[in-house]
Amino acid sequence: MDWEALRAEFPITRNYNFQDHAAVAPLCRRAAEAARQYLREAEETSYLGGAFYRHIDQVRQQCATLINANADEVTFIKNTTEGLNFVANGLSWNTGDNIVTTSVEYPANRYPWQALESRGVKLNVVLEEEGRIPIEKLIAAINSRTRLVAISSVQFASGYRTDLATLGEHCTSKGVLLCVDAIQSLGAMPVDVRAMNIDFLAADGHKWLCGPEGCGLFYVRKELQGHLRPTCVGVFSMKQGTDFAHYRFEFHDDIRRYDGGAFNIMGIYALGGALDMILEIGLQHVTARIIALTDRLVRGVRDKGYRVISSRQPAEASGIVSFISDVHDHEEIRGHLKAEHRIVISTRNGRLRASPHVYNSEKEIDRLVEVLPRH
Repeated sequence: MDWEALRAEFPITRNYNFQDHAAVAPLCRRAAEAARQYLREAEETSYLGGAFYRHIDQVRQQCATLINANADEVTFIKNTTEGLNFVANGLSWNTGDNIVTTSVEYPANRYPWQALESRGVKLNVVLEEEGRIPIEKLIAAINSRTRLVAISSVQFASGYRTDLATLGEHCTSKGVLLCVDAIQSLGAMPVDVRAMNIDFLAADGHKWLCGPEGCGLFYVRKELQGHLRPTCVGVFSMKQGTDFAHYRFEFHDDIRRYDGGAFNIMGIYALGGALDMILEIGLQHVTARIIALTDRLVRGVRDKGYRVISSRQPAEASGIVSFISDVHDHEEIRGHLKAEHRIVISTRNGRLRASPHVYNSEKEIDRLVEVLPRH
């Protein structure tokens, strides 16, 4: 792969050394072009050409391909939070049920489950241990009253990648549902809903997919669609479709039952453009490149005296590198990097966090390391 040529897909490289894709990533050129295509069609022909809804179906299939699902198991959401709320509010709960989750989830994957406590549902919270969530601790937290495990595929503050295949296999054997917040994986790390026995998955497109904010994907395993009650009901949820004159309350038999009302069509176009790029490169190549870049970064920051929090075990490493200075103020470092060197990283949970993507160069990694204050 000509990684240098790929940089043309990312005009932000002209302005910044951007290594913050775990926050809000820049749009890739193809996503922006796809959004402009929608705007031209909307301006010139509106819906009359019929392209809008054909395009929605195409992007739905792209989303399914990315996670190894069927197209009738995937639809669009405005953000990860919406998808997780669909699950939390669409399942039937009994007093005494519990949900297994972790102490370090992003709030989107905590508040929907915490809101169920008023209905008698309890949270079994597994603690982070030195940047890891040991898989054996997650499994041990599952008991006879556990209905669901809610977990991030990659933890936002540490970069720890969950062993979803092992966790999913155990959940299936115990009759427990597995719900995954995949926003820190899709576009960077492999997610296979079949191999990992994932029941529900939600992710917005604005991080590693390099798509727009406000448009993501929601997956519900086919066999569970009749058991997850739609909580936002509209015309597109129903079999009658555009037969607006009659009110036949009959849900679609597939994922469309969760569609509700009008789509964010421009966002879907842009998401499709981003998926074009990722699928064209091949996710396996994207993952290998990201791991190589982050391995380089880890070596560099360690050599300068920083403590790396992120697990770098092969099955647990991701595109996120979290590291700590014992002598320097993290916010001062972050601000100095941006203001003086146009290098963009984040701070999360008391840690510096860098998250380079496939188009970043070795020179950019080395430059970040070079300008970090030495211990």
